[in-house]
Amino acid sequence: MFRTYVPRAPLSAFVERFWLCTDAQVARSERILPSGTIELVLNLAEDAVRIDDRRFSGAAFSGTYARSFVIDATQHAAMLGVHFRPGGAFPFLGVPARELTDAHADLSFLWGPIGRELRERLCDAATVPERFGILETALLARLGRTPHAAALEGLAAFRRLRGGASIREVARATGLSQRRFIDVFRDAVGLTPKLFCRVLRFQHARQLTGGDWGEIAFAARYADQAHLIRDFREFASMTPAEYARRMSVDCMNNHVPL
Repeated sequence: MFRTYVPRAPLSAFVERFWLCTDAQVARSERILPSGTIELVLNLAEDAVRIDDRRFSGAAFSGTYARSFVIDATQHAAMLGVHFRPGGAFPFLGVPARELTDAHADLSFLWGPIGRELRERLCDAATVPERFGILETALLARLGRTPHAAALEGLAAFRRLRGGASIREVARATGLSQRRFIDVFRDAVGLTPKLFCRVLRFQHARQLTGGDWGEIAFAARYADQAHLIRDFREFASMTPAEYARRMSVDCMNNHVPL
């Protein structure tokens, strides 16, 4: 079973969706690709989240990644998550997003005992709507200061043009120097504007797989096919052809079966 829920305002400005998968465990590893976002994951079946041969508590934040990482897919017996919008996790972390770049952190490390208590309440909940409601209430209570307005302007410009906007021009439009803009953007998103735009282009190309790679490179605003292949190797640890081959196996979005 895979269920999703879009929270009401004001959370909807920061969270794209809640999700819950149950009885989806598979005896394999899966590679999760960078998406420019932060995820909160809670394992309701056991008090552990296993990532890249490391073990975290059953509730953990997955920071903004500039590379892929590998998980154990047997964890999908009962997994609940919050998929934040780019920059959307900032009000809930208590630290700049750059401190979680290419890293994971136990929820209790950032939230204290409340993090452990939240997972326990979610484990005890009897229904899917009840679990989503508990999570929504907990996030509303943690809603803190929002990202710098310039970071939000930059995000909107980069996403509108799928990573094709000029960083210098976007910084100028916000009224900040380019250096200052890069700093506030990294605090909010966890990646530099340049790296975030590369991830956006990669994600666009990934969603177009199945056609001619030269045409896909052009549609995703790559200079040429060689740049597209380079980003697949860096972000997915495989070539575009290998990615397309592996994705013939049923898998969650942005996961690649290994």
